[in-house]
Amino acid sequence: MRAMVLASADSSVQDHLALQELPAPQAAAGQVRLRVHACGVCHTDLHIVEGDLTLPRLPLVPGHQIVGVVDQVGAGVTRFRAGDRAGLPWLRSACGECRYCRAGQENLCERIEFNGFHADGGFAEYVVAPAAYTYHLPAGFDDARAAPLLCAGVIGYRALRLSEIKPGGRLGLYGFGASAHVSIQVARHWGCEVYVFTRSEEHRAHARSLGAVWAGDARDDAPELLDSAVIFAPAGWIVLEALRALRPGGTVACAGIHMSDIPQMPYDLLYGERTLRTVANSTRQDVEELLQLAAEIPIHSDVEIHPLEAANEALARVKHSDVRGAAVLQVV
Repeated sequence: MRAMVLASADSSVQDHLALQELPAPQAAAGQVRLRVHACGVCHTDLHIVEGDLTLPRLPLVPGHQIVGVVDQVGAGVTRFRAGDRAGLPWLRSACGECRYCRAGQENLCERIEFNGFHADGGFAEYVVAPAAYTYHLPAGFDDARAAPLLCAGVIGYRALRLSEIKPGGRLGLYGFGASAHVSIQVARHWGCEVYVFTRSEEHRAHARSLGAVWAGDARDDAPELLDSAVIFAPAGWIVLEALRALRPGGTVACAGIHMSDIPQMPYDLLYGERTLRTVANSTRQDVEELLQLAAEIPIHSDVEIHPLEAANEALARVKHSDVRGAAVLQVV
């Protein structure tokens, strides 16, 4: 199979991935193999190739917003048959035995594994994964538009829940890329007023077109205090700006897996029973709920499509916030 392979993680390298021919993986017991049709390009993929995250293995095929068709079913699998359309997100597996798994927090599992991180991911023609962490996809979404739902959408959905935003509340979104452009559609479905903070005028216009009542820069004062905020941009200084915009008793949720250092701040920014929290991974329940919600709303994913061999270009566009919506690799 063709695959885009990471040999070493280094932020100084321009083209991180190299197109290679690899043996196609085979589905073991409890696994399915997908013939990959599309794979989203996530900011986490950028953190992986630039060495912001400590990698458990190299070489590695990144990619964890994977849409394809099941073409091989391992022994013992009953959830899928060959020909089923299916998707894979960031979460590859959890142990099911540790204190977090027993408490319904598999996203914090002590032996958690991720697609495109612990195992080869979707920047390739084939991928294998446990059937228990593979998902049937709703009708009405073509492959490219389904891909961003599997991480950008799921993490955005979990971040909204952890921000404790209530229906009709005032919500701030900091950064307006793949996750935020899905999250705003969920928030508007809940009747929320959404205020978007982004440096790009193109992204502000995109936010307004999706129902934002106001859009400005992260350092601008919104016309109203926020009940909740979600930070998608991986810049620690934005935490202070979000807290300044938050009413007493409100919550800021940081949705990224990696963020630059948060500057020292006066206690007054946090005082007033404000809450600052992070969002770590997702659960299978998050994925199922988001996919159902996506079909109900229905969510429209704006995508910029690239061929598999242009993965480096797609990553560069994600890095520079040049993508309107989400970048997706079209593999088939």
